[in-house]
Amino acid sequence: MTTLLLVRHGETDWNAEGKLQGHTDRPLNEYGRRQARTLADRLAGESIDALYASDLSRARETAEILGEKLGLAVALDPDLREKNWGNWEGLTSDERLHIAYEGETSEDHRERTLRAVQRIVERHPGERIVVVTHGGSLRRLQAFVSGFAPPVIENCAVWVVAHEDGRFRPID
Repeated sequence: MTTLLLVRHGETDWNAEGKLQGHTDRPLNEYGRRQARTLADRLAGESIDALYASDLSRARETAEILGEKLGLAVALDPDLREKNWGNWEGLTSDERLHIAYEGETSEDHRERTLRAVQRIVERHPGERIVVVTHGGSLRRLQAFVSGFAPPVIENCAVWVVAHEDGRFRPID
């Protein structure tokens, strides 16, 4: 059984402002860095074999903070990126109300994210892997694994999934 600890990156200023980030490369804010350090302290006692992250700076920096504490290098995978929200990036929900959406489909985003996670489990059979990604990417994975997408998890929260006999299942 391979265990995936799927982590949402730490907070950015745009998270705090309620703006969609998508592929826009926003850095962590100070609170997001503190969140990542707190998570690193929490995971320090666990046996972790590898660390992956989206190549966007908010996920990469979160993973680098974890990697320092865990003694692991970060492998970057652009397929772990958030959905490309196109013309909605940088906008709040109120600002998006009267603008027709032009961006990546949820189906394409799901398939891209699943490809990345599948590659990771194939490379690491029987290991415990931390994967730092994004709220939307986690929701696509949650919908695939559980059949529904719960509300977006908090920044630096962890959702644990097992991969065994070719299938994923939540284990927490």
